Amino acid sequence: MIVAASPTRCTDTRSRHGILLVLTLLATLTWAAVEPVQAAAFEQRNFPNELTRTRYLDIIDELRCLVCQNQNIADSDADLATDLRNKVYELLLDERSDTEIMHYMVERYGDFVLYRPPVKAVTIGLWAGPILMLGLGLGLLWRHLRASVARETALSPEERTRLDRVTGQLENPRTRT
Repeated sequence: MIVAASPTRCTDTRSRHGILLVLTLLATLTWAAVEPVQAAAFEQRNFPNELTRTRYLDIIDELRCLVCQNQNIADSDADLATDLRNKVYELLLDERSDTEIMHYMVERYGDFVLYRPPVKAVTIGLWAGPILMLGLGLGLLWRHLRASVARETALSPEERTRLDRVTGQLENPRTRT
């Protein structure tokens, strides 16, 4: 005796898998949307006022971690980032301006420590590079697409002769008398 599975049971299983997939996707997107916890938030700092605290957070947000290179020092757990945060805190307590603090960091570590380096002859590649690469990529894509269309539409002489015969533009050699 052969027993067939019920179609509704199979559909129920598929819908459960679909629901689980959607829930997993939503959980992943929710997790990714949550703002990353800053490493600086775990450090206990005493600021003389709220303005100094805000300045501190703004400055560490603008300085790049030289170890991680893709994070600012606020988000990095690297030892160098901790040292840089400590130095920023120390300079703020010495009542240095934001400009003086940034200047100190640039003198010590170079323009690379800034997330937005100034436009100079040395950094022009950082600013113009992405635009040039995009232009080059679009140019190569356009050239490739144009060449592939030309290849598709070009017929060999044999294909042209065959097409002409099929469309009746040439006499069929078999019908000659």
